[in-house]
Amino acid sequence: METFLGIDYPTLWYLVVGLLFSGYAILEGFDYGAGAWHLFFKQDESRRIAIHAIGPLWDANQVWLIIGGGALFAGFPVMYATMLSTMYIPFMLFLILLVLRSASIKFRSAEKMLWWRKTWDIVYSASNVLIAFLLGVVLGNVLQGFEIGANYSYKGGIFFAFLSPYALMVGFTTLSIFMTQGAIFLLLKTEGKLHTRLTFLLKKGMLFFIVSFSITTLYTLIFIPGVTDNFKENPLFFIIPILSFLAVANVPRLVSKKKYFQALVFSSLTMAFLLMLVAFQLYPTLLISTIDPAYSITIYNAASSQKSLGIMLTIVLIGAPLLAAYFLFLYKTFNGKVELDDTSY
Repeated sequence: METFLGIDYPTLWYLVVGLLFSGYAILEGFDYGAGAWHLFFKQDESRRIAIHAIGPLWDANQVWLIIGGGALFAGFPVMYATMLSTMYIPFMLFLILLVLRSASIKFRSAEKMLWWRKTWDIVYSASNVLIAFLLGVVLGNVLQGFEIGANYSYKGGIFFAFLSPYALMVGFTTLSIFMTQGAIFLLLKTEGKLHTRLTFLLKKGMLFFIVSFSITTLYTLIFIPGVTDNFKENPLFFIIPILSFLAVANVPRLVSKKKYFQALVFSSLTMAFLLMLVAFQLYPTLLISTIDPAYSITIYNAASSQKSLGIMLTIVLIGAPLLAAYFLFLYKTFNGKVELDDTSY
């Protein structure tokens, strides 16, 4: 098996896919979180400001989802096929909600009728809440495992099998961290009455996250088998959960000091560390079979050919700096407080 810097190609591609989806979670996380708070803003002007805060960014942030999905398909086609057939219902709902969310952003201010704006406000907020929740539900199912049989075929139910208690807990935890992230981002972009309102809402969001995170973590440690096996084999990696808890604890401290940019950084680090925990917990498994571990999908039995992975890794080395430069330019260009004008949402 070919390697680069002593790391085999499937492992490198596992890291690439993980990095892409982490970028999506962090950047789109505050978009979804900002939208989840939308109905908590009572004035039309406040809602317009909140939408305009993410207006130049939300569609660009979705690039991470497109590239991540493409990387998953290209690098691990077996996992991609099994995952989509297993999670068919939540993924279809996810796509429908993405369309509704995009439509609500574009259409909300197209007409001045009160009923029109209120309708799209509800669609916008509900779609953001449900998207964040469904992403967590999918992650919870990945951690819990699927009924995968021979030839990587799914043997379980279709409609409501994905709504297990643990998946619901992870869904609420994901929603809570996105809402915390979104409130912090909006505090950076707003001022006046809306800023004051967000200060109050952020406290509620952080409480929601701390409670849901604590319950989910406790349940994971007690009821999810093998969750600490990789850490016991590599004690050095216990630093990851330690860093994640430190990052979580640092967010309220920075918020209390009104250091919102630093709080946004540490809430982003929280997401990054938690996703690293998931990745390290699963490695080298991609999808766990609850029927028989021999049927589990790993980075080795699901990977494309060595030649394909080598070519794609070369493309990553070229494209990654370009992608990073684009997003640095984008966020620098639209830095600062939101000001409404005739072209605003």
